[in-house]
This record gives sequence, C-alpha cells and structure tokens, in this order.
Amino acid sequence: MRARLTATAVIALTSACGHPNPAPVVAPAPVVAKPAPIISPRVALRSAIDSLLGDPRFRNAFWGVLIVDPAHNDTLYARNADKLFLPASNMKVVTASVALTQLGPDFRFRTTFATSGHVRNGVLYGDLTVIGRGDPTVSDHMMRDAMLPLRAAAESLAAHGIRRVTGHIVSGDDAFPDANVGYGWDWDDLGEPYGAGVDELMLNEGFTTVTLRGSAHPGGRAHVTTTPVADYPLVRSRVTTTAVGGGAASATPTAVFDAARGELVVSGTIAPGDTATLLVAYRDPATAYLYGLASALRARGITLLSQAVLLPDQGETFPAGGARSPITARMPTTATPARRDTIFTLSSPPLREILPALLKPSQNQIAEVLLKTLGLEKTGVGSADSGRRVVESQLTAWDVPPDQFVIRDGSGLSRHDYLSPATLVHILSTVEHDTAYQVFYDALPIAGLDGTIADRMRGTPASGNVHAKTGFVDRARSLSGYVTTTDGVGLVFSFLCNNWTTPVHEVERVQDEIAVRLASMTLGAP
Repeated sequence: MRARLTATAVIALTSACGHPNPAPVVAPAPVVAKPAPIISPRVALRSAIDSLLGDPRFRNAFWGVLIVDPAHNDTLYARNADKLFLPASNMKVVTASVALTQLGPDFRFRTTFATSGHVRNGVLYGDLTVIGRGDPTVSDHMMRDAMLPLRAAAESLAAHGIRRVTGHIVSGDDAFPDANVGYGWDWDDLGEPYGAGVDELMLNEGFTTVTLRGSAHPGGRAHVTTTPVADYPLVRSRVTTTAVGGGAASATPTAVFDAARGELVVSGTIAPGDTATLLVAYRDPATAYLYGLASALRARGITLLSQAVLLPDQGETFPAGGARSPITARMPTTATPARRDTIFTLSSPPLREILPALLKPSQNQIAEVLLKTLGLEKTGVGSADSGRRVVESQLTAWDVPPDQFVIRDGSGLSRHDYLSPATLVHILSTVEHDTAYQVFYDALPIAGLDGTIADRMRGTPASGNVHAKTGFVDRARSLSGYVTTTDGVGLVFSFLCNNWTTPVHEVERVQDEIAVRLASMTLGAP
C-alpha cells in the first residue's frame, strides 16, 4: 500500500535528509473572475431595438425608427430614418404644428350672420345668410351639445329684435370651394364618421347619430331618430321588429345613402324594445348645419318661411323625428348679393383649446378644416391644395428637405401622404423652440392617461411621461413624440411601420417596448 505524503511531511523529510536549501512550496493563486464589460446605455439600447425589429414575425415589415437627443445633437438610434412611410395620423403632427405657427394659439374661427334684406318691426325681410369659415367646434365633442352654438345664434338673433324671417336660411361665401373629402381617401371610409367631409359650415364633425328602437311587439315598425338634428337627413326606414329566437332571419341594422333620392335608407331587424345606434357621415355638411340652425331658431320662437316637403310616391320618407316638418334651409349658394349687412358674428374657442380635440382622439375633420383654413388665411383660397402649399412652405422654412415629405391632406387618411421619421423628428424638435410649444405638448395623447394611448404603457415609467401621436390605417402604424429619461434628458422619437402581416398589436407592442425603455434608461453624458 502506497502512502500519501502531505506537503508538510515532504518538507520535513527533505530537511531530515540534509538538503541545505529546501525549495519553498507556493500555494496556487486564487481564481479571480474577470469583470464584466461595461455596456453603455446607448449600445444596450441599440442592441435591444435591433432585437425587437429583427423578430422573424416582422421579416416582411418596413420599419423606420429615429431617436434623438436634440439638446446635444445626439442620435441614439436610426433605421431607415430618411425613407418615406405612409404616416397615417402622424400627418396631424405636421398639420397641427404648422397651424400653431402660422395662425397662432389664439386664432378663432368666425361665423357671420347677415342679411341682404332689411329688418322692420321684428321681421327680417329677406334671407338670413350664414357666412362660415370652417368652425369645427360646433359639435358634441367640443361643446358636449352640438346645438349649443346654434342656440346661441338664435338668442343673438332674438336679441336683435328679429322674430320672423321671410326668406330662406342660406350659406354665404363658398370659403372652401373644393371637394369636401380629401385626395386619396378610401371610398369605403366615406360613410363613416371618421371619413366625413368638411365644408365652411360644419355640424357635429360631419356626422349624425341614428338611433333605432324596436316596437313593443314583433312586426311593428322600429322608431328612428337622428341627432343632433331631428329632421335631417331624411330617413327611409326598412327596419322591422322581430321576435328573439322566433326563427325569423335577422340582419344587423345598416344605413346607406340613396343619392338619387337624397335619403338615408336604414335596413335590418331589431328585437322588441331593443335599441341600436348607427353613426353616419353627412353627405352635405353645410346643409346639415343650416337645418340645425333652423331647428334652433324655431325652438327660440322665431318664425321661418314654410316650404313644403316633397314626398316621393313610393314608400314612406319622413324626417327621422317622425313629423313632416317644413324645410327652411336650402342648398348653399355661391351667388354673392350686391349688399349684405352683418347682424352679428360668433367666434369659436381659440386654437389652443381646439388642438387637444384634434390630437388626443385623432379627429380627422378638425385636421382637414385646419389645412383649408391655412390656405384661406394665408393665400385667400380655402382649398386643400392652397393649404398644402402653405404647409410645404413652412416645412421648407424649417429646413426639412423637400424629398422627405409628400402632403396630400391634413389628417393622414389619404393613401398618398408620405413622411420620413427624420421629418417628424425634425418638426417635433423645431416645435420645442416655439413660444407655443407647451400648447402643442399638452395637446398630445399621454401614455396611460388619455387620448389614443390611454390604455397603452400603463404601469410603466412611460405612463404620464410619453406624449406622442399615434397613427393607424391599413398596414401603417405610427408613434412619434417626446419622452424624458430617468436622468431628465428629453428625447424626441418617431416609430413608423408599414406593410406587416402580423396582428397590429404586435407592432404596437414593439413601439411601446421601445418607448418604455427610453423612459426607463439613464442616458448619461453624450
């Protein structure tokens, strides 16, 4: 059996054998772990974003991302930053910023009420002419009751001693002379509230609410009402009340305009006592306004000229309110009278109060009105083309390269709008130096709190921090705005994605993860 010697025993044995200079035994050096390499926040950010965008689910998607620290002229991340993307409602960033710069935060829309006749003993002999310039605030959205400004107009007319109008209620100057809908809008959108056209007279952002109520018993005719105006548009109801589970075929109620007859045809079935609501775009925004005004005047006790409703021979056409009330408004006229006396003028809330109603819910009609208003105020022509030229001129003045944008409307509904991430970041960075920047910043949706990102990024450092505009049309999803890091560095970003085939929430998830990472990081010195 072979004995094992310890190191101490070997040393003792060696000494005993007479070696004069025994060799020392050195213990092995302890193993020290190498320190992990320090990864800068910028490198970690780029790696994380590359990983998110490189997910195989997005192999067919087109991503554009730009993140900058404008105060230090520091680009944190860029991918396809100079490429053109369909921006969807990120176009509203352009429209709102140019409108704020060109018109100012205190700009107000003015609607003038005038007559070409004369007033004597409380009677207005002649037409009551309404000269609109696109006020988009006559709506439930802005006023909680779209009829409120129209009732105010009726009160003003009564205050001027007018108790009867012998003529018609007509639209005056054709301030917005071009098409009501935008260039390149999808045909399928035009009947929806978000696809409503705009004109110099606007009511309830261009749409009506049609409410259906089933009768008490099967077989009865459903009751139909429209708001905010009860007698416009004319409604042809084909909605029947059917028993629940009675074996009869059911059809979800729909509403379609019959252009030849000028009617809204409502069809389908509804259960007894049940209700259904349809939101339908007006085909003629100005006429809807005039009908609303006529209703407000009658409610105030002002007598109007009666003009019989011409009912078609087939079927039953009736005002949605049920009564065959007289039409007291006619189609807008482009004829300008030789003399027209102003009775009074109504002013809208200022632009600083309108911008949140535009940007937070992403309201398309306000954006289109602002585009035409830019043309009207700056060139004298209230068309989309004139407004587009004003926007393009402003972007050029802001040193945005002309090959970095294509402007076709104000809202982003057009399939012919194009912006690059660099353009959006440049505009957002420029607006930071405007005296009205706080107005713009506060009007943007706030992550986890309000607007179109109220339900996104909740419970994260981005909540209450990220102020950003969304955008969404088919195969285009956008998010551009502002975020502040944990060490107080203000960043500007733009995330654009086009042409994916994954569920849209996957695109949103990536955009949100990047925004949360920006809000969570300690950036340090550039």
